[in-house]
Amino acid sequence: MEFQISTDELRKALARAQGVVERKATMPILSHVLVQAKPQQVSVTAFDLDVGLTSDLPAQVSTPGAVALSAKHLLDIVQNLPEAQVSFSKRPNNHVEMNSGSANYRLVGLSEEEFPKLPSRESAHWVSIPAANLLEMIRRTSFAISTDETRYNLNGVFFEPRADNKVRMVATDGHRLAMVERELHAELASLPGAILPRKGLLELRKLLDEAQEAEVLLAFVNNLFLFKRADLSMVMRLVDGQFPDYQRVIPKQPERQLSLPRMRLAEGLKRIALLSTEKSNAVRMTFSENLLRISTQNPDLGEARDDIALSHTGEELSIGFNARYLLDVLGALSSEEVLLSLGDEHSPALIQSPDDLSYLAVVMPMRV
Repeated sequence: MEFQISTDELRKALARAQGVVERKATMPILSHVLVQAKPQQVSVTAFDLDVGLTSDLPAQVSTPGAVALSAKHLLDIVQNLPEAQVSFSKRPNNHVEMNSGSANYRLVGLSEEEFPKLPSRESAHWVSIPAANLLEMIRRTSFAISTDETRYNLNGVFFEPRADNKVRMVATDGHRLAMVERELHAELASLPGAILPRKGLLELRKLLDEAQEAEVLLAFVNNLFLFKRADLSMVMRLVDGQFPDYQRVIPKQPERQLSLPRMRLAEGLKRIALLSTEKSNAVRMTFSENLLRISTQNPDLGEARDDIALSHTGEELSIGFNARYLLDVLGALSSEEVLLSLGDEHSPALIQSPDDLSYLAVVMPMRV
């Protein structure tokens, strides 16, 4: 195996791979990337047995071949090479020689036979959608994915085809829920619902961020979700589980609905949360005549409050929330105003944008 490649292009591919490779893997090969030299192209693949990512890079290939190299150490080296080009030569026993200007490295690699094979994608039926649409849906829901590994069916976003060519994405960790619905592609409407895993989804978000103006390809094959664009492809195993009946927690007829300035509310929550207890981030929101007071009391630090004027009549309501949960929702919105729908102090809050009711978030109350 011999080839010459752009240092910058290789650096980008290795940087992408870092989110996929397993650093503390019981199988050492999973901390490696597979470097494959093909005619006029080099592929860099990372695979942790659940999420796989392959970047295809233009290169001057003299001799085809493949070898697995440590992902972290290879990136560290490439980031510090002195020239715009670097050459690779595979030597006996899977050793690899790298040369770039005055810098020379000889790396210990592993055989390509040890690297796990990516699942087959030959039968995939690809559907084209705008990258920006999928990116927006992930951005508006991924913050609510559960990180509790014991609740594996919540460790992802539920991808649910709906009527009228629409797709709904829903995430919940039991304390908050985020849901968005968009029109994507008619062929997606016939698919069954699937749970996309948290790790794969967060890596997919990075790839979409790189090419927001592009059209990208999606496919579902058996228990796999597939993604492809011109220069890279991704595969992730779907979460094997039943997503809960999320409709039950969405308030149907809240008693009151308030319109609040989004940025002013976010600023107030940030200010007051500075003195809230670190574990719960608890703040109290008290709605009275034309006023919202956000407050907190911390026996170790003191107390704080911030008042926001608003149009509100009716009985006073005092309710506690995790400030971080509210801030995550406000950060996912872009409108100037937000609609906050409330029941009593034991009922969840429903948060929406007045100009886009196809997105909603639910945040459960807490004792303060």
